Amino acid sequence: MQNPIVCSICKAENRIITDLDAGEMICSECGLVLSNNIQDTKQEWRNFMDNEISKNRKRTGAPTSLARHDMGLYTTMGKGRKDASGNVLDSSALSLMKRLRTWDLRSQASVNGNLRLAFDQLDILKDKLGLPSSIIEKTAYIYRKARNSGLVRGRETRIVIAAALYLACRQQGIPRTLKEICLISNVKRRAVSREYRDIIFDLDINIPIVDPLKCITRIANQLNLSGKIKHDAVAIMNAATKNTFSAGKNPMGLAATILYQSCLINGYDSIGQAVFAQTAGVTEVTIRNISKYLKTQLDPNWCDATYRQR
Repeated sequence: MQNPIVCSICKAENRIITDLDAGEMICSECGLVLSNNIQDTKQEWRNFMDNEISKNRKRTGAPTSLARHDMGLYTTMGKGRKDASGNVLDSSALSLMKRLRTWDLRSQASVNGNLRLAFDQLDILKDKLGLPSSIIEKTAYIYRKARNSGLVRGRETRIVIAAALYLACRQQGIPRTLKEICLISNVKRRAVSREYRDIIFDLDINIPIVDPLKCITRIANQLNLSGKIKHDAVAIMNAATKNTFSAGKNPMGLAATILYQSCLINGYDSIGQAVFAQTAGVTEVTIRNISKYLKTQLDPNWCDATYRQR
C-alpha cells in the first residue's frame, strides 16, 4: 500500500486533487501546488476529426484530409485468406471476396475518379515546389468548391489545379508566381489565368495584396545574398512603400530591382541584372525601368542612413 501524500504546509492527508489537464497536484485545504509537471499515464484518447462531435474517440487511423479523394475515410478490403475469427476461407468464399474487391475498386474509381486524378497531380506539385501541407489543404478546398460550382466540367484538370494552387498561395501569402506554377504544371499561362479569374468571380474570393518583403527574402535566399544586403533592401522597400511607390508594381520585379540596387550600394556587383531577372521571373527591361523610376521618385540620398537602420 502506497503512503498517502502529505501537504508540506497544512500537513493534511488525502486532500490532494490531481488536475490532469493542467498537469498539477493541488492541496484542497490550503491551495498549495505540490507538483506542476505530472504525466497522464491513462489510455490516450484522440479524436482526429476536428468537426466531429462524437463520443466514440477510438484511434482508427490517420487524420482526415481534403487533399485525398476520399478524405481519408475509405477502407479497403484485405487480401488475406482468413476471416475476422481466424478461420481459413474456402475456395468459393475467396472467389466471392475477390469479385467484391474488384467491384468495390471500380465503384470508387467511378465516383471519385476526377478527385483522385486531381489530387495525385497536386501531390506532385507539392513535392516539386516544396509547399507546406496547409497550402495543399487550402488548394484541395478551393478545388472542391470549384468542382461543386461546375467550373471543372469540360476543362483540363491540371489547369484547374494550377489555378487553385496559385490562389491558395496568394491567400496564404506564399511568394509563388503564376509563371513558376505554370512551368512546373506544364500548362499554358493564359489558360490558368482564365481559370483563376473564373474561380475568383464565381466563388467571390478576396485576394490580399502580395507582400514585397517576402519576395525580397525569397530572391535573396535563392541567390545566397548576405544579411547586410537584405537588411538594406528591406529599408529601401520600406521607403518605397511609404512613398506609395510600390503601388501597381510587380512585387517580384520590385523586389529584384531593390536587391540589385542594394548590391550596388554595398559594392557587390558580381551579380548582374540578368540573374536577378531570371530569379524573379521578370525581364531585364523591367528591372532597368523600375531602377530609373526608383531614383527619381525617392530621395536622392535613399541609400544613406535616412532609409537604413544601422
